[in-house]
Amino acid sequence: MSLAHVKNRWNDVLDDLERKNRVAWLAFFDARLVSLQGNQLRLSFVDAEKFSGSHNFSAARKPEFIAALETSINAVLGSSLVIITE
Repeated sequence: MSLAHVKNRWNDVLDDLERKNRVAWLAFFDARLVSLQGNQLRLSFVDAEKFSGSHNFSAARKPEFIAALETSINAVLGSSLVIITE
């Protein structure tokens, strides 16, 4: 699987996540897909810091929300990927 393939289906992944867990969706909807190495998908949230004031929601990306995202990725793409955030 390539990063381009994941990017092409990312909105489908987010739609699946939103249906299952809207709070988890809120934690990841603004993620930028950075790289895919093996089964590790690296996400960046640098754009979350571009607004004036505090808009950094890194604390909201709880392990259970990461697990929910990984489940949605598996459901949509048929592959088990591990999420790495930066």
